[in-house]
Amino acid sequence: MTNVHNIIPDNVWQDGTRPRIVGIKAQLELRAETQAPMVNFSLSKCDLHGINLVNKLTRTGYKLTDCDLYHANLEKAHLFKIDLSGSSLMKANLTKANLNYANLEGCNLLGVNLKGAKIEHVNWGKKLTQEKQAEKARSIENRIDLYQQAEEIYRHLRQIAEYQGLFELAGHFFQKEMIMRRKQLPKWSFKRIISRLVDIFCGYGERPLRVILFSVSLITFFATLYFFSGLSFSGESLAFNAQVSLWENIKVFFGALYFSVVTFTTLGYGDVAPIGIARALAALEAFLGSFTLALFVVVFVKKMTR
Repeated sequence: MTNVHNIIPDNVWQDGTRPRIVGIKAQLELRAETQAPMVNFSLSKCDLHGINLVNKLTRTGYKLTDCDLYHANLEKAHLFKIDLSGSSLMKANLTKANLNYANLEGCNLLGVNLKGAKIEHVNWGKKLTQEKQAEKARSIENRIDLYQQAEEIYRHLRQIAEYQGLFELAGHFFQKEMIMRRKQLPKWSFKRIISRLVDIFCGYGERPLRVILFSVSLITFFATLYFFSGLSFSGESLAFNAQVSLWENIKVFFGALYFSVVTFTTLGYGDVAPIGIARALAALEAFLGSFTLALFVVVFVKKMTR
């Protein structure tokens, strides 16, 4: 059992102007063993090298939330499942620390050193602190600066994930890095619009499923256009006809869908031919199909060769 009489009161931990605590690492471990949340602790520049904050008594980790860990030394710290949400880890040294299953949502990660740190199954949150601040920033200069900081953080996280072979996580961070770079561009600039389209179509090369969904949507869209504009099969017209039954129109639509598939994939069997305006539509679809298939190959190869 922990002797509560030896525990330093929380108001002392929260005082940023307090004198240096002797044996701060042991004292913080002792405080953590009480199981009570540790909130707003001021641990800036503290030497916590090798500290053990793994909660062995429950399935959840210790709570060290909204704390100031600026420039703190947490090298080789044992932080499995720890909840650091809302804390500032700016320029903190987490070299070779165990952060597996940790909660870092809302943390300031600018300049943090994660070299050799274990980061599997970490909760990074949907957005970085700088990302959220940038969305609320009023001045353009401040917004761009915050997005630059977010880009730097995501780049560092990507590099750490790649070094550890966590390629799926690295891909996520790369996509976020590119989004932060895009948001630094003028809102309606050509480069930003192109970057946005690349994100939509393939997630900057990290989302091959998006290419497949786009392809299916494009094929269906053109099939609908062919259905109403008309096609020719063995001299007979294939087009929507309000005077025939629903089933007959469904069969015509599937014929148009077949033609859309072979046109998109540039197979061009020649059994079904476009007529009228459908010729221009078929040329456009063939061009888009060639481009999309090439894009899918690039994205797929990128994902498989990592």
